[in-house]
Amino acid sequence: MQTSTSRQFCTFHVDKLLLCLDVERVQEVLRPQDMTPVPMSSPVISGLINLRGQIVTALDLRRRLALPDRPDGKRPMNIVVRADGGPVALLVDEIGDVLEVEEAAFERPPETLSGVARELISGIYKLRDQLMLVLDAERTISLPAPAERATAV
Repeated sequence: MQTSTSRQFCTFHVDKLLLCLDVERVQEVLRPQDMTPVPMSSPVISGLINLRGQIVTALDLRRRLALPDRPDGKRPMNIVVRADGGPVALLVDEIGDVLEVEEAAFERPPETLSGVARELISGIYKLRDQLMLVLDAERTISLPAPAERATAV
Protein backbone atom coordinates (compact mmCIF):
# COMPACT_ATOMS: atom_id res chain seq x y z
CA MET A 1 0.00 0.00 0.00
CA GLN A 2 1.28 3.44 -0.93
CA THR A 3 1.77 5.85 1.96
CA SER A 4 1.56 9.64 1.82
CA THR A 5 5.35 9.91 2.07
CA SER A 6 6.15 7.73 -0.93
CA ARG A 7 5.31 7.62 -4.64
CA GLN A 8 5.18 4.85 -7.21
CA PHE A 9 6.88 5.20 -10.57
CA CYS A 10 6.96 3.14 -13.75
CA THR A 11 10.63 2.96 -14.76
CA PHE A 12 12.20 2.53 -18.18
CA HIS A 13 15.51 2.98 -19.98
CA VAL A 14 16.33 5.28 -22.87
CA ASP A 15 19.94 5.11 -24.03
CA LYS A 16 21.90 5.02 -20.75
CA LEU A 17 19.28 6.88 -18.70
CA LEU A 18 16.92 5.45 -16.09
CA LEU A 19 13.72 7.45 -16.43
CA CYS A 20 10.35 7.21 -14.75
CA LEU A 21 6.76 8.43 -14.88
CA ASP A 22 4.22 8.57 -12.09
CA VAL A 23 2.51 5.17 -12.24
CA GLU A 24 -0.91 6.86 -12.31
CA ARG A 25 -0.06 8.50 -15.67
CA VAL A 26 0.72 5.14 -17.30
CA GLN A 27 -2.22 3.43 -18.99
CA GLU A 28 -0.34 0.34 -20.17
CA VAL A 29 2.96 -1.03 -21.46
CA LEU A 30 3.12 -2.68 -24.90
CA ARG A 31 5.59 -4.78 -26.85
CA PRO A 32 6.92 -3.27 -30.09
CA GLN A 33 4.04 -2.30 -32.36
CA ASP A 34 3.65 -1.82 -36.11
CA MET A 35 3.46 1.89 -36.90
CA THR A 36 2.00 3.93 -39.68
CA PRO A 37 4.32 6.84 -40.61
CA VAL A 38 2.96 10.39 -40.49
CA PRO A 39 4.31 12.36 -43.49
CA MET A 40 5.64 15.86 -42.79
CA SER A 41 5.30 15.48 -39.01
CA SER A 42 7.85 16.31 -36.35
CA PRO A 43 10.86 13.93 -36.35
CA VAL A 44 9.87 13.10 -32.75
CA ILE A 45 6.67 11.44 -34.02
CA SER A 46 7.58 7.91 -35.08
CA GLY A 47 4.09 7.14 -36.30
CA LEU A 48 0.63 6.02 -35.29
CA ILE A 49 -0.28 2.74 -33.62
CA ASN A 50 -3.64 1.04 -33.48
CA LEU A 51 -4.51 0.33 -29.85
CA ARG A 52 -7.61 -1.87 -29.98
CA GLY A 53 -9.23 0.41 -32.56
CA GLN A 54 -7.96 3.68 -31.07
CA ILE A 55 -5.31 5.57 -33.04
CA VAL A 56 -2.43 6.60 -30.77
CA THR A 57 0.50 8.88 -31.64
CA ALA A 58 3.91 7.35 -30.83
CA LEU A 59 6.70 9.72 -29.76
CA ASP A 60 10.30 8.52 -29.77
CA LEU A 61 11.85 9.51 -26.44
CA ARG A 62 15.37 9.22 -27.87
CA ARG A 63 14.53 11.96 -30.39
CA ARG A 64 12.52 13.96 -27.85
CA LEU A 65 15.55 13.99 -25.52
CA ALA A 66 17.99 14.69 -28.39
CA LEU A 67 19.78 11.35 -27.85
CA PRO A 68 21.34 9.16 -30.56
CA ASP A 69 18.94 7.03 -32.61
CA ARG A 70 18.18 3.49 -31.44
CA PRO A 71 20.59 0.89 -32.85
CA ASP A 72 19.39 -0.83 -36.03
CA GLY A 73 17.31 -3.91 -35.38
CA LYS A 74 16.35 -2.82 -31.84
CA ARG A 75 12.59 -2.27 -31.71
CA PRO A 76 11.23 0.09 -29.06
CA MET A 77 8.78 -0.78 -26.31
CA ASN A 78 5.70 1.43 -25.82
CA ILE A 79 4.57 3.14 -22.65
CA VAL A 80 1.03 4.43 -23.21
CA VAL A 81 0.52 7.59 -21.17
CA ARG A 82 -2.81 9.16 -20.25
CA ALA A 83 -3.03 12.70 -21.64
CA ASP A 84 -5.81 15.28 -21.87
CA GLY A 85 -6.21 14.76 -25.62
CA GLY A 86 -6.18 10.96 -25.34
CA PRO A 87 -3.43 8.39 -24.90
CA VAL A 88 0.08 8.91 -26.31
CA ALA A 89 2.70 6.17 -26.68
CA LEU A 90 6.27 6.92 -25.62
CA LEU A 91 8.86 4.75 -27.35
CA VAL A 92 11.56 3.56 -24.96
CA ASP A 93 14.44 1.09 -25.17
CA GLU A 94 13.49 -1.14 -22.26
CA ILE A 95 10.77 -1.34 -19.61
CA GLY A 96 11.85 -1.42 -15.98
CA ASP A 97 9.89 -2.07 -12.80
CA VAL A 98 7.37 -0.19 -10.73
CA LEU A 99 9.36 1.34 -7.88
CA GLU A 100 8.10 2.94 -4.71
CA VAL A 101 10.40 5.70 -3.46
CA GLU A 102 10.30 7.96 -0.46
CA GLU A 103 9.30 11.52 -1.28
CA ALA A 104 12.15 12.75 0.97
CA ALA A 105 14.65 11.35 -1.59
CA PHE A 106 13.36 13.71 -4.32
CA GLU A 107 15.77 16.39 -5.54
CA ARG A 108 15.57 19.11 -8.12
CA PRO A 109 17.29 18.40 -11.46
CA PRO A 110 21.07 18.86 -11.27
CA GLU A 111 22.58 22.02 -12.75
CA THR A 112 24.66 19.82 -15.07
CA LEU A 113 21.50 18.68 -16.88
CA SER A 114 21.32 20.68 -20.09
CA GLY A 115 19.46 21.03 -23.35
CA VAL A 116 15.96 19.69 -23.88
CA ALA A 117 16.41 17.22 -20.99
CA ARG A 118 16.47 20.20 -18.60
CA GLU A 119 12.95 21.15 -19.76
CA LEU A 120 11.56 17.60 -19.56
CA ILE A 121 13.05 16.32 -16.29
CA SER A 122 11.18 17.55 -13.21
CA GLY A 123 13.53 16.01 -10.66
CA ILE A 124 15.62 13.02 -9.63
CA TYR A 125 15.70 10.28 -7.05
CA LYS A 126 19.01 8.90 -5.89
CA LEU A 127 18.73 5.14 -5.86
CA ARG A 128 21.33 2.85 -4.36
CA ASP A 129 23.32 2.44 -7.59
CA GLN A 130 22.03 5.11 -9.99
CA LEU A 131 19.94 8.22 -10.52
CA MET A 132 16.31 7.92 -11.58
CA LEU A 133 15.14 10.90 -13.63
CA VAL A 134 11.48 11.92 -13.29
CA LEU A 135 10.01 12.72 -16.70
CA ASP A 136 7.41 15.50 -16.87
CA ALA A 137 4.70 13.76 -18.92
CA GLU A 138 2.86 16.91 -20.02
CA ARG A 139 5.98 18.70 -21.25
CA THR A 140 7.23 15.55 -22.94
CA ILE A 141 4.10 15.00 -25.02
CA SER A 142 3.61 18.71 -25.82
CA LEU A 143 5.50 19.33 -29.05
CA PRO A 144 6.14 22.84 -30.38
CA ALA A 145 3.79 24.03 -33.10
CA PRO A 146 5.17 23.54 -36.66
CA ALA A 147 5.94 27.28 -37.04
CA GLU A 148 8.08 27.16 -33.89
CA ARG A 149 10.22 24.25 -35.06
CA ALA A 150 13.38 24.89 -37.01
CA THR A 151 12.81 24.23 -40.69
CA ALA A 152 15.37 22.53 -42.88
CA VAL A 153 16.51 24.48 -45.93
